[in-house]
Amino acid sequence: METSKLITWRAKFDQELFEYVVPFWEKHSPDWQYGGYFNALSRDGSKYDTSKYVWLQARQVWMFSTLWLKHEKRESWAKIAGLGAQFLKDHAVRDDQRAYFSLSQEGEPTWMQRKIFSECFIVMAFAQYSRVSGESKWMEDAKILFDSVMEWAEDLQKIGRPHYSGSKIAHSLAVPMILLNVIEELAGDSWKEYSEQIDTLLQRMLLHVKSDRKQVLENVGKDGVYIDSIEGRVLNPGHSIEAGWFLQHWAQRLKRDDLSEIAFNMVRWSMDYGWDDEHQGLFYFLDAEGFNPTQLEWDMKLWWPHCEAMYATLLNYKLTGDKKDLASFEKVANYTFSHFPDHEHGEWYGYLNRRGEITHSFKGGPYKGCFHVPRALWLCRSVLDEMI
Repeated sequence: METSKLITWRAKFDQELFEYVVPFWEKHSPDWQYGGYFNALSRDGSKYDTSKYVWLQARQVWMFSTLWLKHEKRESWAKIAGLGAQFLKDHAVRDDQRAYFSLSQEGEPTWMQRKIFSECFIVMAFAQYSRVSGESKWMEDAKILFDSVMEWAEDLQKIGRPHYSGSKIAHSLAVPMILLNVIEELAGDSWKEYSEQIDTLLQRMLLHVKSDRKQVLENVGKDGVYIDSIEGRVLNPGHSIEAGWFLQHWAQRLKRDDLSEIAFNMVRWSMDYGWDDEHQGLFYFLDAEGFNPTQLEWDMKLWWPHCEAMYATLLNYKLTGDKKDLASFEKVANYTFSHFPDHEHGEWYGYLNRRGEITHSFKGGPYKGCFHVPRALWLCRSVLDEMI
C-alpha cells in the first residue's frame, strides 16, 4: 500500500476514534454518583436502563487505561478508568473470586453466569489500571483472580457448569482464546512467567483449527474431534478472526513461523467463508456443512466481527505484504465505515440485518459497550503508524 493511502486510512481511524467514539463514552457513560458506567445508552447517549454489565464495566476500564498509557496521559481518562475499577472492586467480585455478570446502578448483584468471562475481563481491567494508578494492589488482585480463572477453566463444574454423560462437546474456542488474550494483557513484557500456561492454551486453541476443511470450529470433542451435530458444526467468522489475531500476537512474541502461518489462515479462511457475497459484510453464524444455522440471528451483520476483521486483515497485510490481505482489509473496512458509524450522535450502531439496514439504534446494551469499536480503531491506527 502506497504511503499516501496509509496516511489517509490512519487519519480516518484517528478521526473516528477521537472525534466520534471516545467522546461519546466520556460524555454519556460515567456514573459519578454511584461509580462505574452506564451501559444501556440510546442512539443519542440517553439512558434506557441503569443496569451495569460487568463485562462492559471491565472492558471500559481497560480501554481508557490503554488510551492513557499508550496515547495521551489525560487526567480525565485516568479518572474514568479509576471510576470503573473501584466500582468493580467494591461490588463485582465476591470473596470466592467469582464475579457477577450484571449489577444494579448502586452495585447490587442481579445475575451471575456459569462462565469465566466476567472474571477474565476484570483481570485485564485491574492489570491495566495498575499501570495507570501506579498502585500494586490492582496487579496483585488481578493475579489472584487469574489463578482462580485458570483453575476453573480446567473444570467448569467448579463454577456450577455441569457435564452431562451424553454430551460430546469437550472444548469451546472461547476459553483458550480469551485466556491467551488475558495473559497478554496481564503479563505484558513478563509473559515468560506464564510459558507453561501459554503452551497449553495454544495447543487447545489449535484443536479448533481444521486445515483439511479450511475452517475454525467453535466447539470440538475430546482431542479436537469433529462432531457432526448442530453445536459441533457452528462457525462464527468474527470469533475465528479475533482468535486469529490473538494467535498472531503470540506467534510474533514466540517467533514461531508455524503459528504465524496458522494465524494468517484462520483470518483468511474466516473471511472467505464468512463473507456475504450477495449483500456484503460478515455473517454472524454459519454451519460447517452448509445446513441452515439454527441461530435466528445468523445472517445479521454485527459491529464486533467487522471491527475484529479490520484489524486482523490489516495485521496480516503488515506482516505479509500480500495484496490479497490488503484487498480483504479494504473490503471489510469500506463496508464497516459505510454502515456502522453515526456521525450525528457519535459511536457506532451495533446491529444490522443481512441487507445492512439498522435493526437496533442503541449504542450500548448488555453486550455492546466501550470496547470492540475503540479497540479496533486504536489497533488499526497503531499498525498504520508502524507501516508509515
